[in-house]
Order: sequence, then C-alpha cells, then structure tokens
Amino acid sequence: MSAGPCKLEHMFDLGMPATALDAGRVRDWVTQLAEVADGQGAADDRGRVDLIAALEELKCAAEGLQADLAVAVDGSMRRRAAEHGIPAAQQGQGVAAEIALARRESLHRGQQHLGLAKVLAGELPFTRDALRAGRITEWRATIIARETGCLSRADRLEVDRRVAGDPDSLEAMGDRELAGAVRREAYTMDAAAWVTRRRIAESERRVTLRPAPDVMSRLGAELPVAQGVAVLKSLREHADSLRSAGDPRSRQQVMADTLVARILGTEAATRLPVAVHVVVADDVLFGTHDEAAHLDGYGPIPAELARELTAVATDDSLAQLRRLYVTPGTGDLVAADSRSRRFPDGLAQLIRLRDQTCRTPWCDAPIRHLDHAHDAAELGPTSQANGQGLCEACNHAKQAPGWRARPGPGARHLIEITSPSGRTYHSTAPPSPRHRIDVRWPVVLVA
Repeated sequence: MSAGPCKLEHMFDLGMPATALDAGRVRDWVTQLAEVADGQGAADDRGRVDLIAALEELKCAAEGLQADLAVAVDGSMRRRAAEHGIPAAQQGQGVAAEIALARRESLHRGQQHLGLAKVLAGELPFTRDALRAGRITEWRATIIARETGCLSRADRLEVDRRVAGDPDSLEAMGDRELAGAVRREAYTMDAAAWVTRRRIAESERRVTLRPAPDVMSRLGAELPVAQGVAVLKSLREHADSLRSAGDPRSRQQVMADTLVARILGTEAATRLPVAVHVVVADDVLFGTHDEAAHLDGYGPIPAELARELTAVATDDSLAQLRRLYVTPGTGDLVAADSRSRRFPDGLAQLIRLRDQTCRTPWCDAPIRHLDHAHDAAELGPTSQANGQGLCEACNHAKQAPGWRARPGPGARHLIEITSPSGRTYHSTAPPSPRHRIDVRWPVVLVA
C-alpha cells in the first residue's frame, strides 16, 4: 500500500452494491484480514499507520451499520409480535437479547446498543451519518446521545445539528471536549431539563461491586455530588489524623480500612459479619494441591487465599463445611431432583454454585433468578439438569415469544438456546474441581 490515503477498496473486493451485502461477504473480509501478515501491503511506517487509520474507519462504519440493522430487527420483530396479537407493551421484549447475543455481549450492553441505535435513527441524524461514515466511534456517538437525553426531540435535533453538523470539527474532538460541547449546547437549549436530569440521577443513586485484578474488588457508589465530596473528605481527614499519630499504613490503606469498618460497624476490617461461600477442592483446602477456588459473587481466587480465609473462619469457630459431589470424569455437580415448581434451598444453592454467574452467553451478571430452562408451565422438571441461574434481565428476555431453551448433552451441564431469529447458542457450566467443598462462614474479605 502506498504512503498516501488508505482506501478500503484496496483491502477488499467491494465490487457489489451495498444493498447486496450479506453476512457471508463480511465473513470473507474477516478471513482476508486474519490472513494478512504483519506489515503486508504497507511499504513503510506511513503506510502501516494509514492502514491502522483505515481499519479504525472500518470499525466505526461497521458499528454504524450494526446500529441501523438493530433498528430494522426491532421494527420487524415488533410488527411480527403485533400480528400475533401480543400487547404493544410487550412487543419489543427480547429484541435487545437477540442483539446482545449476535454481538457476543451481555443483555445490558445489548440494551445500550439498541437504545443508542433508536436514538441515532430518530433524533440524532448528523451523529448517525458521522458514525456510518467512519468519522466517529460508537462511544462518541453514545456521549452525544447521553448528554442530550434530557432534551425534547426538537431540542435534541438542534444540538445534534450544532455539534455534529460539521463532521470535520466533530471528528477532531476528544471525548471530554465533545461531552463538554454537547453539555453547553444542551444547557443553552433547556436549562430546566438539567435540573430534572439532576433529580432523576439522584433518585438512581446506587452501590456496585466489580472484580478487580489481583483478587481485589472495586466497590463503587454513585452519590449526589455533595455527599460524595463529604464522604471522601471525611475519610481523608481521618486517615491524615491516624497517620500523624504514627499509623504505619498508607493514606489510601487507612481510608479503605476505615470505609469497611464504618459501614459494617466493626473495629477491624478482617472480621466481617457477612456469610459467603467458597467452593474449593478438598486437596486444595488441605494444602496438597494449588488449584484455584471459587468465591461466590466474585469468581476464581488463589488456593492460598482460600486456605487463609478458611483458617481465619476455623480459628473463630465460624466455618461450616459441606461436601458437594461431582461426577467422576466430567466434574458435573450432582444433586437430587424435586417435584416442586420452586427450587428447594439445597438444589437452588447447588445450581448457583455450579453456574457461578448468569448462564446467558457473554453475560457475566450475578445470578438473581433460578429458572427452568424448559419452562415449568410446559411441564419442565424442577431439577439440576433443567435448572439454570440467570440475571433478572435475561430471565425476563427469555419470556418473549420465539425464545427456546433446553438442557442438552455434554461433558458438563449444557443449555441450548434458540433465539427468535433462529440462531442457536450453547451455554456450558464452568468447570468444577474434582471434589468440591462448600465453606460458609460470616467472614468476608473479598465479596
């Protein structure tokens, strides 16, 4: 490739009208890209960088087309639902899940993608055009949609024209610069809407937990700004006071320990009155093997930490051990079935420990519902084989017409999912240790 501007036609055979584009042709492009050797087609660094830039344009344009296709799928599925007499309020159920599975992402992300796509199609035409042309990323389109969400449709269209009407200027903006420009224009159009937006945001205050590297966790809180500043100031002042008195911990360590102690009402951050489950192989617990354990609500933890947590609980006479048996060779957890429509506590706990997170492919949200893969209303049994752990959103999406889930054969527990479009996906339970022990105690260090 020359050092001049990179054209996508140089990479692909695009000798066909856009209306004839199909999944097979796009997969051919993917194959072509996968077969390109490092630096092939670029004589020098200028050519390589041009190719990087062209590929970025391709990614952005592809995301723009994905958005338009998502809107088309939503409209088609809604029309089909209306033809079958489904109430209007339920006609879009399950569409975001279909989009999420196709994009190999969680239902939450699918909802975001579909919501953005609808806004771009109906209220942000200039932003949509910039995305379709590869001038901005999907994230920058999201910024514009997010910062104009409090406006009327007419005001939103005007802000879109002012900010995204000049694609050259739009393309040159960074994320923070773009967000600031949209906020200023939105405030100019409707200051009162910003007051409403603040009140809505305050009503949606929340606390979240996310896994972090090195067996840590990120506890986050979205609070009204005054409360957030006050909390941080209090923690800093307390940490500075202890450090000035000779506390050897760093300022950040003192702040973290103080946060835990104050919330849980304990004197030390290592004695926490909360029950958790650690699932660990017995030979790991006894120190003869170093296979990772599983902390319910978090994920894999090192064997050393599992033994440490168990030792702390045992020393305080708080540990309760219960064996969970697995099938030799497959590692599939075993439990008795039930004739009840509701999963009894023991079976429910087993399914939660087996599945660990939501069983929908690419959704790693915490389990909120225990679901019959083959619906109980259709005489699906209340059993370990027919049970699956789902997040609330995925369980509701599964109720939309056209979705089908059934247990399937496999070395480990498998669920076969068929979406309304006819695509099939498989969800296999995470691997289990050879012998698992359920350790429960009212002590939490990471959970």
